[in-house]
Amino acid sequence: MSVLVTGAAGFIGFHLTRRLLERGTPVLGLDNLNPYYDPALKRARVARLEEFSARCGVPFALLQGDLEDRDAVAAAFRGQGPGGATLPPGPPDRVVNLAAQAGVRYSLDNPSAYIQANIVGFGHVLEGCRHHQVSHLVYASSSSVYGGNTALPFSEHQSVDHPVSLYAASKKADELMAHTYSHLFGLPATGLRFFTVYGPWGRPDMALFLFTRAILAGEPIDVYNQGQMVRDFTYIDDIIESLLRVLDKPAAPDPAFDPAAPDPATSWAPHRLFNIGNSHPTPLMAYIEAIEAALGRPAEKRFLPMQPGDVPATAADTTALEAWTGFKPNTPVREGVARFVAWYREFYGV
Repeated sequence: MSVLVTGAAGFIGFHLTRRLLERGTPVLGLDNLNPYYDPALKRARVARLEEFSARCGVPFALLQGDLEDRDAVAAAFRGQGPGGATLPPGPPDRVVNLAAQAGVRYSLDNPSAYIQANIVGFGHVLEGCRHHQVSHLVYASSSSVYGGNTALPFSEHQSVDHPVSLYAASKKADELMAHTYSHLFGLPATGLRFFTVYGPWGRPDMALFLFTRAILAGEPIDVYNQGQMVRDFTYIDDIIESLLRVLDKPAAPDPAFDPAAPDPATSWAPHRLFNIGNSHPTPLMAYIEAIEAALGRPAEKRFLPMQPGDVPATAADTTALEAWTGFKPNTPVREGVARFVAWYREFYGV
């Protein structure tokens, strides 16, 4: 029983694939290795996965292709590589869609990238699931869907109809598209709203990576909204544990769903939504202090206004996730940041 992981060379995809291989599950990865950030880091992740696959004897293969390429996605669902050869993981029984055009600020300048990858590409994934009898689709949504909401903590039971970035709108569109396929074709699908994921092998465009690199180089860090930001920073291991538990428990119709008073979190269809966050919102300045403590040196701070498309605070209500999986993310920020800094120093030799 294999799993197709789109975005397998990405931050979350890398950690998920390793955990799946660790527990004996063959993985077929699909990734375009695009240059949104340093492809060398993505290739390094893939190399680690290939080494780990060889050591543990569990099949892993990576197909390079774009989600918006219908033929490439269709080949992945057939478990085929170039020339039509069947790859060792075989056709997938379950799918985890993590591939996407990420980043809020980038969406202001490159909107078409989000429409193509996050909407057109996700449509191809849904079609693959429909035609290949996939038993469960788990897909990445984002805390960004909460948009202009100010009632904290964010709950899946809240309406998310006021996005403040195209990235957020594309993720909301994914949730609606997945629900439609669940309703029309009985596809069990679960959307996961990730809250500010961080940790080793993280994305170079995220604050932790940017701040660590700048501090070590003796350069100032950009602190937006004059530092008056709060985020529900969630450590990567907690994300992966939550994801695996959700993957192993396919979405099911909610027998208590009332169409006269619809709950955005559940449905008469086999579709569910869950927040995955640490439930301990951390002020940005405290996060920076944790980085300074781990590095053993202070940061020079350049305070700037709020960026377009950003929000001042996020916080996750994970009650539904805990009830569904029996797990609650719990890694303290200082501990998670220290692990990232240790990885960064080792990987980059600084």
